[in-house]
Amino acid sequence: MLLSIIIPVFNEVNTIEQILKKVRNQQIKNIEIIVVDDCSTDGTKKILKDKLFKDVDKIIYHKNNKGKGAAIQSAQKFINGDFVIIQDADLEYDPNDYINLIKPINTHNAKVVYGSRVVKNNRYNSKNFISLYRIFFNHILTMVSNIVNNQNLSDAHTCYKMFDSKVFKNLKLCENDFAFCPEVTSKISRLKLKIFEVQITYNGRTVDEGKKIGIIDGFRALYVLLKYKFIK
Repeated sequence: MLLSIIIPVFNEVNTIEQILKKVRNQQIKNIEIIVVDDCSTDGTKKILKDKLFKDVDKIIYHKNNKGKGAAIQSAQKFINGDFVIIQDADLEYDPNDYINLIKPINTHNAKVVYGSRVVKNNRYNSKNFISLYRIFFNHILTMVSNIVNNQNLSDAHTCYKMFDSKVFKNLKLCENDFAFCPEVTSKISRLKLKIFEVQITYNGRTVDEGKKIGIIDGFRALYVLLKYKFIK
């Protein structure tokens, strides 16, 4: 099985080399890496062009900053793998968890697997999530997502989402920002596909460390959940 890994990147000069090394060194070796640089201005683009290009299968460069969702859309048509996973370019998520995400595919013929940060005892670790407001918003958004989409997820807005490539490439994605998460979960629910969850590790970072998602994105997620339930 070939696993395609989409890595959206925006201003991650301090972590891009480390995350690519971690991806290359994890247990699954039959992989395809697609990096999408979303018009970085901090030197990320230069290090990709000058040094890291040889470590990936394809790099896509955006001329303008469009957002995480737009980066994923740009990579969508270049996927060659049997399955695809989204990998943030920071170090919050550990590629060593790929092997756990693959298990439901092998044992249950899963088409969609999410890596949950809270599935163990359904509890949040405040140290990993950095702040209580992030725990609050993630919990509320997951509850609303479950109600709207008739699901029973513990962590609907996790980065680690693994899809059967045929399913993923047939999704018409529209949201350009972090609202990719509620959009894709809503559209998977329309297909009546079961989303499996497995436990993953997580080490959240602060705004000072480069965290880009904020409160406004939380309200955007609520809007998008309702949008794809009642409007589209």
